[in-house]
Amino acid sequence: MQETGNNNTAESISVQVSLSGYVSRIEHDGVSVSSGWMSADRFFTDPQFRRRYADVSISVFTPKFTLVPDQFFDAVSARALLSDVADVEESDSVFCEPLPQMKSVLIYSTSIGETLSKAVAETVLRVDGEKGRVLPEVWYMLQALDNIPEYNKVVASIADGYLYLAVAQGRSLLLCNSFRALDFVTAEYFIFLAMKKFQLNMEMTVVYFRTPLREEEEMSLYRYFKSVDYI
Repeated sequence: MQETGNNNTAESISVQVSLSGYVSRIEHDGVSVSSGWMSADRFFTDPQFRRRYADVSISVFTPKFTLVPDQFFDAVSARALLSDVADVEESDSVFCEPLPQMKSVLIYSTSIGETLSKAVAETVLRVDGEKGRVLPEVWYMLQALDNIPEYNKVVASIADGYLYLAVAQGRSLLLCNSFRALDFVTAEYFIFLAMKKFQLNMEMTVVYFRTPLREEEEMSLYRYFKSVDYI
């Protein structure tokens, strides 16, 4: 893919990659525009990927992750720690990302059988020519918690038959996990279960999604939550 030379230092782009495709979102002057779910083959003809941006964020929907408190983290044992909670193959690459604000380390693998994230990283560059890092979707969800003004914080993403869910109260992380959810009803069940477990009042809580929802899915959540928003 060739550059068009249209660099915009005021725009940032985030690309979320799954096995079934991608979602891109461009933000300019506080206004965010999402592409919605696109098939992987669209990437190579999508004109927005021929430009450079002030910031580039790339995430992969991988259920292969675990969050370990600093005091229990040992880099030598990272693969074993991840294997305890996820299906990790011998060929999978395992990485660690510190989360100092949570006094934890995120151990993860982005080896899920896709190659699009690498193509995005090689093609969609910052204005200074630097590549964006490929990080797990859950890392961005955990970062997003800090930007939510409410005391009850709920961030979710749905892709490839998984619900990714992070829940916090104030600065205390209550939940960070993925759940097998082949349909939206099942995803709702896990969200409601988490709310009940931690005794969070849904009528006083805004649920934030990082992936697009269909209108009927959004309206279903509005029946229970104070509001539904995107982050």
